[in-house]
Amino acid sequence: MTSSTKDAPASPAGRSYVPAGLASAVYTALGTVRDPELDEPITTLGFVASCTVSEEGQAQVRLRLPTYFCAPNFAFLMVADAYDAITAVPGVTAAKVILDDHFASDAINAGVAARAGFVASFDGEAADELDDLRATFLRKAVLAGTDLVCRPLAAAGLTPAELAALTLGAVPPSPELTRLRRRRADLGLSASDAAPLLIDPQTGSPVTSEAVPIHLRRARLTRTGIDANTSICSGMLRARYPEPPPRIP
Repeated sequence: MTSSTKDAPASPAGRSYVPAGLASAVYTALGTVRDPELDEPITTLGFVASCTVSEEGQAQVRLRLPTYFCAPNFAFLMVADAYDAITAVPGVTAAKVILDDHFASDAINAGVAARAGFVASFDGEAADELDDLRATFLRKAVLAGTDLVCRPLAAAGLTPAELAALTLGAVPPSPELTRLRRRRADLGLSASDAAPLLIDPQTGSPVTSEAVPIHLRRARLTRTGIDANTSICSGMLRARYPEPPPRIP
């Protein structure tokens, strides 16, 4: 079959099909887009239904969510971030991101395509843009990441005073530490080696040794909540879309 759209093998998740070269770069860029509440890439979560790139460099991505009524502000962020991510890929000449099967698909798709912003896209229904919402969930991601980094340290016997005195540079390297640094940097908080490991994600202030136990309990509860929501959303997505999209012949 002759087509202007390059076909591709399935992604590791078995959910999206991308061609070699440019479309692989587009799919990789989509991996930088995260669900703001779950703090996981939309590619890992299975939210990318398809990803194609024409020979002229025109990219089209279709997204899907676990339910028809997923929060429109979260959905808008993911569609807008996906658009920004793929248009930044060298070689992409045009981009279209389509959210399917959602009650606000028309408003979101049109608003992102027009670069209108959330308020203009939901005229009369939205009062504010989504910067504060994004920051709120980044702070939760910092707390959850703090739990992942600190649990093995506490299990190794470090006291609250010792944890309060630790800097990021003094913590053994790990994927969890790298992720925590990135989330802190995304929030505008210090992620340097000299920065304290334990900080208040709202203010950036170091956590005192006396406050370490309650801070770590809050971090664990936040991480547990995110994990639970991720499990629920993954289950609903599988129930809604039990079969992966068909391969393009």
